[in-house]
Amino acid sequence: MHYTESNLIEIQSKIKNKIKNFSEIERNPRIIAVSKTFSEKDILPLLNSGHLDFGENKVQEANQKWTDLKKKYDKVKLHMLGRLQTNKVKYAVDIFDYIHSLDSLKLANKLANEIHNKKKSVKFFIQINLGDETQKSGINPSDLESFYKACIMLKLNIIGTMCIPPDNLDPKPFFKKLLNLNEKISLKEISMGMTGDYLTALDYKATFLRIGTGIFGNRSN
Repeated sequence: MHYTESNLIEIQSKIKNKIKNFSEIERNPRIIAVSKTFSEKDILPLLNSGHLDFGENKVQEANQKWTDLKKKYDKVKLHMLGRLQTNKVKYAVDIFDYIHSLDSLKLANKLANEIHNKKKSVKFFIQINLGDETQKSGINPSDLESFYKACIMLKLNIIGTMCIPPDNLDPKPFFKKLLNLNEKISLKEISMGMTGDYLTALDYKATFLRIGTGIFGNRSN
């Protein structure tokens, strides 16, 4: 068994042990294997084991890596996790099934035009900048309701919200805030939790966990 597969199995086991203590009947979070910077040989063992959700941060890298792989593994769902520039939108909607980084009205308009022209089916998370960090993208929490309504008017399929808590701070207050914001606009999905805090994110009803290092190991760049 390849190390990436054994790492994934260990993470799945930890998640199963965690959620069996929850009172809700159905909790089945999806693990996004964040494969950015990793090569096809690192990804193939997971693909061949049947894993379906993978994440990338850059459109160009995703196109190079996944165009042929998605033809062969046609059930794979590819998630855009990094900041999406408007000039890359036309390429992004061709390769990605989910975009977690919807963070401006300008981007929403561009995506809506491209998706409707190409008749693509893409699901979106609204990224929220909960730590008010200038180096991170995401809308202001106070703008969520109006931004969500604008996206619905554009007929974008908004399924949830996403956040990246500030580094070196306890993620719990940020996870709790995202859960509250998500429930305020009655969305079902929440994209939060990474290698270091995915089990904590489950306490706040995370449904998509973005795990890279825990599966693939440390990145060389």
